[in-house]
Amino acid sequence: MSVRDKNILVAVSGGIAAFKAVELVRELGRRGARVKVILTPNAARFVGPVTFTGLTGEPARTDLWDASYPGELHVVLAEWADAIVVAPATASLLARAAHGLADDLVTATLACASSPVLLAPAMHERMWLRPSTQRNIEQLKLDGVHTVGPTVGKLANGKTGQGRMSEANEIADALDQRFVATDDLAGKTVVISAGPTQEDLDPVRFISNRSSGKMGYAIAAAARARGAHVVLVSGPTQLSAPQGVELVPVRSALEMQAAIDKTLSRADVVIMTAAVADYRAAVASTQKIKKKGDTLTIELVKNPDILAELGAKRASQKRKHPVLVGFAMETQNIAEYGRTKLTNKKVDMIVANEAKVAFGGDQNQATFITHGADEALPVMSKLELAGLILDRARAFLEPSASASGVTESRLDQPPRVPTPARPPKGRSR
Repeated sequence: MSVRDKNILVAVSGGIAAFKAVELVRELGRRGARVKVILTPNAARFVGPVTFTGLTGEPARTDLWDASYPGELHVVLAEWADAIVVAPATASLLARAAHGLADDLVTATLACASSPVLLAPAMHERMWLRPSTQRNIEQLKLDGVHTVGPTVGKLANGKTGQGRMSEANEIADALDQRFVATDDLAGKTVVISAGPTQEDLDPVRFISNRSSGKMGYAIAAAARARGAHVVLVSGPTQLSAPQGVELVPVRSALEMQAAIDKTLSRADVVIMTAAVADYRAAVASTQKIKKKGDTLTIELVKNPDILAELGAKRASQKRKHPVLVGFAMETQNIAEYGRTKLTNKKVDMIVANEAKVAFGGDQNQATFITHGADEALPVMSKLELAGLILDRARAFLEPSASASGVTESRLDQPPRVPTPARPPKGRSR
């Protein structure tokens, strides 16, 4: 699930970060949400309501006593919304909301809210760290309100500190997670590989690729939100691991293979999003390779195909678990190459995507290739795609026992044969 086809009410309060709410509204629209906007009077000093009206096709409201609306506007808006996001949420807004004040359209609507509320605080660091602000935010959390940010970055006065509002895609991702079905992966362990690998040529150079790791980290965040224990085996990225995830950092393909092998005794699902280097140097130099001549020849040897080895091992043991999901990053013939990988690697599903869409950005476009029909998907956020991938993986987990009653074991454990049931008393076998 995601914000697609959901009613999202964006509430804007009066801080300099109000201009970033414009991009948030656009991002939510790109993700398929129906968006309405309300503003505090001070917010309208920074961004005019007409801007939001133009983006959403809906009137942006600022007045609790709006004479053009015949009913109780704050009640109707609260009932309409599947979720409310306040961006930016200023120190003043946090204080008023924490104490239940309802003296303008935004706070009155929050007071009527029965759907999830997400706050994106933004203010100077001194205001954010003030004890009263921290008390207010803690009270709001106790009341069931969710928060995203603030982050450390450049503030309005040019200085760096904690108080910068989260970016539009981060807020939209946090909203997406509010609609993820919770606990359907509780008790399951999901192992995810992410990012690139780096194969050393010498102490200062290596072979790698353009993978950002964002797809794998999105799957990790979504799986954790659904109650799974998540092991994230990650190559070098610029990303922070989602909260509550077990991070295993690695650099090379061989390190990634070893780390994943260690997880198999507890893995229910393995999702290989990592862009693992196909080759590594036959011998990595212990000293920096010096420039000599016009050409340089380096002998490369093939890296292990981690997913194919997992699939072959599972097939040889006639197991169905762990569920294996692989990625195929291609530049042409995407579905065709994806189906070839599905067969050759002996996995449950291949997520085939195109490099120019998938690499680096926050969106992706994929085709799910299984042993049934292919399923081509539209462009969507990586977090939304993560939810769909986990839906399919969860479906593969459903037939957890064979018709013979033998429990499916994990990849590196011998099969467990159940003890024959005793017949009821008073009856012969």
